[in-house]
Order: sequence, then C-alpha cells, then structure tokens
Amino acid sequence: MKSFPNPKINLGLNVLRRRPDGFHDLETLFVPYFGMRDELEIEALPNAGSGSKVDIQISGPKVDWNPQKDLTVRAYELLDADFGLPPVRMRLVKNIPVGAGLGGGSSDCAFALRMLNEIFSLGLTDDALAGYASRLGSDCAFFVYNNPMLGTGRGEVLEPFGIDLSAWRLKVEVPSGVAVSTAEAYRGVLDVKTGDTVRMPLREALARPVEQWRDCLVNDFEATVFPLHPEIPALKQRLYDEGAVYAAMSGSGSAVFGLFRI
Repeated sequence: MKSFPNPKINLGLNVLRRRPDGFHDLETLFVPYFGMRDELEIEALPNAGSGSKVDIQISGPKVDWNPQKDLTVRAYELLDADFGLPPVRMRLVKNIPVGAGLGGGSSDCAFALRMLNEIFSLGLTDDALAGYASRLGSDCAFFVYNNPMLGTGRGEVLEPFGIDLSAWRLKVEVPSGVAVSTAEAYRGVLDVKTGDTVRMPLREALARPVEQWRDCLVNDFEATVFPLHPEIPALKQRLYDEGAVYAAMSGSGSAVFGLFRI
C-alpha cells in the first residue's frame, strides 16, 4: 500500500502558558497543504526473521537520523504492542523539508497508523487512531483527520473548524539551508511574545476578513525565531512584496507561507 503524506500550515499560533508537565498550552488552526508530499509505502512480510519487525528505508535530502527511530516505526510499535502485528517493510521518501514547521514527520506517522489499520483490518476509528498519534507528537493527531482543525492543549486537542480559503492561492516556501528546532523556537517565547500588546483571541482573529489578518493573526514563534534567522523574516517580506494579502511563518519555522487572491 502506498500513500502520500502532506504537510500543514498554521494560521495563527498563540503560545498561552507553560504547563507543569513542561509542555506549553497553545491555540492554532492547522490547515492541510497539498502542494508537496512525502511518499510512504508499507507491505506486510511473511515472517520477521531476526532483528526488528520493521524493515525500513528512508531517502531524501537531510535524512540523517536512525531509520529505526523514525516516527513511522514508532507508530508501528504502538499498534504492535496492542495488536501483535506481522512484520512489515516500509519505504519512506522525504520530500517535505525537515525542521521547517510543516509537520512532515508527524504526517508520516499519522499516515502510517492509518495504513497499518487498513492493511491489518484493525477496525480502529479515526478518533482511536488520533489517540495513538497524540502519543507520538503534539500535531500528529491532526494528520489523522487532515482537515482544518483548531488545536488547543499542546496541539493534540482538536476541533473541526470551518474555513473557506477557496478564493486564495496558498504559496509555501522554505529558506535555503535554514532549519529551526522546536526547542529553539520555544526558548523565551513567553518572555518576548507580547510585551504591552494584548493578543487577539484566535477565533476572533480568524473571523475577520483575510485582508485584516496581517494586523491581528500572529504566530508567536516569530518573536524568538526571526532574530536568530533573518532569512525567515526576509522571505516573509518578499511574499508581501509579491502581493500576498497575508504571510506568516508556519509552526516553529522555517517555512513561510503567503495567501494570494486568485
């Protein structure tokens, strides 16, 4: 079975508070983006032989991690622990940039959960799959549904959100050679994000016309990431210069997107 995991963008990302467990409460609107995609293939194997039950190959630019620690393998291990799955072979081609705030790895693992559920007829609902996905990462559960979702908590509490962007062309770009770690983005974000400015609640900002978003729809991570990586705000400004009505960094960066009127 083959699928094509897609990335996401964030419309607004408000970091609200640090939690006792070390995570942060936030609010954001996850929106799927279909202009790029990874490629994931999974097939069942007759027997495990020796070693891991997952034979995985990962290719693509900047693939420098242990394949056995990839989120797709961890997704398999979660289901295997509960259902005793047969061994599998996975082939993952990474086209979604790594460290770009687009959620490529989270998408891969969510698609893997859906595929394994189908291949082995586990009968898990989307909500059940989302429960597994949320154990792997804060935005993984979103990709189980892959529709616009308002994310709260650490991003795993999801609520369907109706938004019509059909009148807009979405353009996503990543600065060459720039990757941002999530830890880097979070460092000090609560200290610098607002100052004396009162942040508009996300729902209220999203209810305004897209033409007004530039003044009210904010990604708080821009405050910590932009000073460290000036290529990112330069790219954001270039999108505005090209005619974007709204532009922002996605997630913790480094990708930037712009909305252009069709």
